[in-house]
Amino acid sequence: MTRMDRRGFLKSGSIATVATYFTGSTQTHLMATPQPEPAQAVGANDHIQIALIGAGGQGQSDTKIAASIPGVKVVAAADCYTGCLEHAKELWGNDILATRDYNEILARRDIDAVVIGTPDHWHMQAAVDSMNAGKDVYCEKPMIHLYSDGPKIIDAWRKTGRIMQVGSQRVSSIVDKKAQELLAAGAIGTLNMVNVWYDRNSAQGAWEYTVPYDASPETCDWQRWLGTAPKIPFNPEHFFQWRKWKAYGSGVAGDLFVHLFSGVHNITRSKGPVRAQSTGGIRYWKDGRDVPDVMMSLYDYAQGFNLSVRTNFVDGGSESVGLVFTGSEGSMSIGDDGVKISRVPRETQPGVRTEPFSLPIQKHMLELYREKYPVTHPTGPVLMADERYVAPEGYSDHYHHIKNWIEAIRSRQPVVEDPVYGFRAAGAALLSNLSFETGQPARWDPEAMKLL
Repeated sequence: MTRMDRRGFLKSGSIATVATYFTGSTQTHLMATPQPEPAQAVGANDHIQIALIGAGGQGQSDTKIAASIPGVKVVAAADCYTGCLEHAKELWGNDILATRDYNEILARRDIDAVVIGTPDHWHMQAAVDSMNAGKDVYCEKPMIHLYSDGPKIIDAWRKTGRIMQVGSQRVSSIVDKKAQELLAAGAIGTLNMVNVWYDRNSAQGAWEYTVPYDASPETCDWQRWLGTAPKIPFNPEHFFQWRKWKAYGSGVAGDLFVHLFSGVHNITRSKGPVRAQSTGGIRYWKDGRDVPDVMMSLYDYAQGFNLSVRTNFVDGGSESVGLVFTGSEGSMSIGDDGVKISRVPRETQPGVRTEPFSLPIQKHMLELYREKYPVTHPTGPVLMADERYVAPEGYSDHYHHIKNWIEAIRSRQPVVEDPVYGFRAAGAALLSNLSFETGQPARWDPEAMKLL
């Protein structure tokens, strides 16, 4: 099976399965229920006109997918770098509005919705401004840069009644959906531990993004881009490699952990952890960044399980993502190719160990044990130890996460990852940063979405 989109799987209202049986295991192919697209042209009144705010790599990727959905047209793009605006025109036509000031986009009454792909420190302001201007919003993760951002976004969303989707695509995964069903059905017994990781071992994975040769104060609107960040002289590395500094980004927690938390919360139906403790450091990429390249954190959940999360940039291959749920009767692992259940049959006898005792005591204890637990010869069918559920070839959740947003814009029905869900996922992830910076456990009320 080919490697899937790095953010996982896709949303489906139901799951059809075909089982292929192997000795001691079962493999099932998960299929997204087909969603036929209309063959005829969509009426003018049904068209959705969208704009991109923050036209970097991820913003362009989101917008390309949105534009591939019938009835969606890109009509504008805003970015603080001239090269991105020029490329937006190459992608979507010279007639689109290309501007450094996203307020020009928000003033356009013919624009229905925006994709926000800015650095993290602009997420809140761009989202609030867009909703207040009557636009529906798709905002990249993490939804927040600061904890104070969450209530402001949620308040604007509730007051305006706009549709807002947060871009953690695992929430739209059919594989994660299957894992949710299996866990709820008791497939691994009582959940007690979750281990998740998002490892990378590449310069690009460590945010050493390419700085274009023409980067200058003339091609980059530095002061506008800084926004609320500290005012410093123009620095092209800060502009193009912004994830390396906490003034603009949220480190590995905001870039990577938030994907894992959105998946874990979806599978466990949890609102989030109550406590986190973190450690880490800058172990390899000593290039002036002020956020760790290696981080490990432990979390407590009120539902009675613990979570361990890590990112390691210098081991584990170019990229490795995994989630393992351990229960009282087995484990469930989720990777790029699907979900696997591994069961260990529960013991029917406690066993007996007598070696340290004298021979008479050993003999008597064994006799007593066999009176209570006679020797039996198991009968019946072979136990099914493992089951696998795999996604279709070329499966990607990115398309369906954005399609869910577009469909919600048309129907005015809820999306799968609204700002409340997005705040709880980001709030949990960023506890790692808070604990790392203070050297103390960080506490969080997931119900009220407040630091304690």
